[in-house]
Amino acid sequence: MAAAIDIKNLTKQYPVPLKREVVNAVDNLTLEVGEGEIFGFLGANGAGKTTTIKILLGLIYPTKGEADVLGAPAGDIEVKHRIAYLPESPYFYEHMSAREIVAFYAQLFGMKREDARRKADELVDFVGLGGKSDVNKPVSEFSKGMRQRVGIAQSLINDPTLLFYDEPTSGLDAIARRDIRDLMLELKRQGKTMFLSSHQLEDVEMVCHRASIIHKGKLQVLGTMEELLGGERVELELDSVTTELGAKLPSMGDAVVSPGRATLSVVKGEVNSVLDAVRAGGATVVSVVPRKRRLEDIFVDVVGGTIDRTSGQLASTGDRPVIAESAKPARNKYKEMSE
Repeated sequence: MAAAIDIKNLTKQYPVPLKREVVNAVDNLTLEVGEGEIFGFLGANGAGKTTTIKILLGLIYPTKGEADVLGAPAGDIEVKHRIAYLPESPYFYEHMSAREIVAFYAQLFGMKREDARRKADELVDFVGLGGKSDVNKPVSEFSKGMRQRVGIAQSLINDPTLLFYDEPTSGLDAIARRDIRDLMLELKRQGKTMFLSSHQLEDVEMVCHRASIIHKGKLQVLGTMEELLGGERVELELDSVTTELGAKLPSMGDAVVSPGRATLSVVKGEVNSVLDAVRAGGATVVSVVPRKRRLEDIFVDVVGGTIDRTSGQLASTGDRPVIAESAKPARNKYKEMSE
């Protein structure tokens, strides 16, 4: 069974004539997305995410490397009938209602008018707009959350196998974000594959099985949520910390030391030995609080250049990406997870 997306050594260069040089918007990118997977594709603004998506959609061509989508080269005409793209700010004709917009685009797909109307009714109901009293109002009067629902409905007109979603929950309130997340999980249960670009890292943690982070066009981190978040850590709040003990704490974990006090974050399995050491050093343990590492922490570390590329721990910068051993997807795994 072929992967939904297979990228090998992908590079996209843009010339800078005044400087007589080129810029690598995407730099030797290699990754694979399994069928039925929601895959998080993360990076700061300008990291190369949009360029990569445009290549996968066939809108631009790479300078070097290869990208296959649904078993065919990116941009293949037949494949375009099986994919969909939802941009961060989709454009709609403001005077139309949700049903009119979806029916209009369904007709652009070649559906007859009556079939397009039936499809529009089906999709508007699926995204949760059918029962709303203002669904027949023009979208100019819609909230952003409602507009995103219309965009999702539009993206499903051709019953795509692969969805490219760019910031689907950006700018939404907590309830709207939850509703959009639920829709994405329902699409996963239906066996669809999703390539999700988002700055809402909490949402990525909740819906994605795997995620990658690129920075300046290069892949920096790739793995499952479990691998990347690294399980539980424990935060120790310490008092009566001597200068001698304060100097030793960074070797025990992630430490923030101030005169007489310190906060120390350690791996859960090392708590007892660290507690013994700090007590032996004369410190008083004020609190012991379990903390789960967040995707946001990893993202900030990557963009700030503080991940040790060899060990994957927070330390100095390096050149090698943090790629989990099981980063390559098991191609039959994701449909099983969605059932």
